Amino acid sequence: MNKLYRARWVLPISSPQILDGALTVQRERIAAVGRYVDLADTFPEAPVDDFGEAAILPGLVNAHTHLELTAMRGFLEAEESNFFGWLKKLTIARLERMTPDDLYVSAAWGACEAARAGITCVGDASEAAGQSMRALRDAGLRGTVYQESFGPDPRLASENFEKLKSKVAALKEVETPLVHAGVSPHAPYTVCPTQLEMISEFALAEHLPVMMHVAESTAEESLLRGGDGPFADSFAQRGIRWFTPGCSGVQHLAAHGILRTKPLLTHCIHVDDADIDTIKENGASIAHCPKSNAKLGHGRAPLAKFLDAAIPLGFGSDSVASNNTCDILEEARFAVLLARLEKNASPGAPPTSANDALGVATLSGARALGFGEQIGALEAGRQADFTAVTLNGAHQLPVYEPAAALIFASSGRDVRMTVVAGREVYRDGRMMTVDEARLRARMGEISKKLST
Repeated sequence: MNKLYRARWVLPISSPQILDGALTVQRERIAAVGRYVDLADTFPEAPVDDFGEAAILPGLVNAHTHLELTAMRGFLEAEESNFFGWLKKLTIARLERMTPDDLYVSAAWGACEAARAGITCVGDASEAAGQSMRALRDAGLRGTVYQESFGPDPRLASENFEKLKSKVAALKEVETPLVHAGVSPHAPYTVCPTQLEMISEFALAEHLPVMMHVAESTAEESLLRGGDGPFADSFAQRGIRWFTPGCSGVQHLAAHGILRTKPLLTHCIHVDDADIDTIKENGASIAHCPKSNAKLGHGRAPLAKFLDAAIPLGFGSDSVASNNTCDILEEARFAVLLARLEKNASPGAPPTSANDALGVATLSGARALGFGEQIGALEAGRQADFTAVTLNGAHQLPVYEPAAALIFASSGRDVRMTVVAGREVYRDGRMMTVDEARLRARMGEISKKLST
C-alpha cells in the first residue's frame, strides 16, 4: 500500500528543494517525490501524513560511532587532557567492568539516541561488534559495524588476526539486509604493520568494508614520524619493538596495503596536501568528527579541502564518551563554523555552506559508507530512509531557507519522525521498535557499576 508524507519543504538533496512537497512510499522504497498536489492526484487512495511546517529530508548518516560506549557519556571527562590516559581508562572499563549484556544495552541506547536525532544509518566501530549489530537490528537502523582489531606487537600478529577472522565469521551469522559486518584495524598506534597487511588481504578477499582511525592526535604523529611520545614510551615499557616509518599516518597505511581496500578513514586531522591526494587517488573516504576532535584537543581537520577534493565524506559523532551527544545536525553546524575559520582553504573560495553540510550529512555520508546507491537522497526507487524535522520552533522561525534553518538553528531534538526502509522507527517522542523504559533502567544500573 502507498503512503504519502507531506511537509512545507521536501529536500531531496540530489535535486532542488520542493515547496509544499511530498514523497510516496511503497513498502521499503520511495515510489515518487514531487509537489504534493501532483502526488495527491497520482495516488488518490494513499493516506496522507502531513507534517506541516517541517522539512522532510533523507535520513541523516552518522559515519563514525562507537555505540557500545554510550554508557560512558561523561565518564572520562577528567582524562580529556591526556589522550593516552583517556584511552587506557576507557579500555579498562570496557573490558573489565562491562558484561556482554551491558555492552548490548549501551549500544541499543545509543541506537535510540541516533534514531531520535533523525539518523537512519551509522558506521559503528566496535570491539563487541556482535552486540552492536544486534542493537542496530533491534532498533531498526541501517549500517555497517566494523569489528575492531588490536595488536601493536608483531609477535602476536598471527594470533590476533586469527581472532579477528573468528569474530567476523560469527558476525556473518547475524547480518541482515540492513546491518552488515566490516573490519577495523583500530589505529596505526594499536596495530602493527604485519597485522595491517593481513587484515588488508583478508578484507579484499572477503569483500569486507574497512574503517580505520588515522591522523588523529599529536601523540600518533610523534610515534609515526619520530618514534617518540607516549605511545612509544608505552611500547618500550611493554617490550614491544616498534619500527618508526618516518611518515604520516596516511602514507603509513598506503605502504601497508590498507588504502587498497578503499577504507573509511576517521579523523584525518593531521594531513597535508599530499595525504589528501593519496586518499583521493586510492578511492578512500573520510569520516569527519569535528566535535570529538575539538573536545579532546586534537585539532581541526581541513573540511574545506576535503570538499574541494570531492572525497566521499561523512560527519561522525564519534562516541558520546568523547562528544556527549549523537546529533548530526549539531555536528554539521559545528563543522561548518569551524570550516569558515580555516586559513588554508582555497583563496577566494566561497564559505562552506548549509547546503554543503546537508549534503555531507546525507548523500555524501551514504557514499562514504558504501550505501550511496541505496540511500542519502529522496529519489524514486531508493530505499525509504528519511526523517521529518519540525521548523516552527521559537529558535527556528522565521524560515527563509530550510537548509540554513536545519543546519544553523536546528538539532536532533527537532526531529519528529525517523523512517528506515519504509518503517517508522521513531515518532513524536517514542521509539517504535524497542522498550526504552527497560533500556533506561539498565543504563542506570550500568552507570552505577562504572562509577563505583
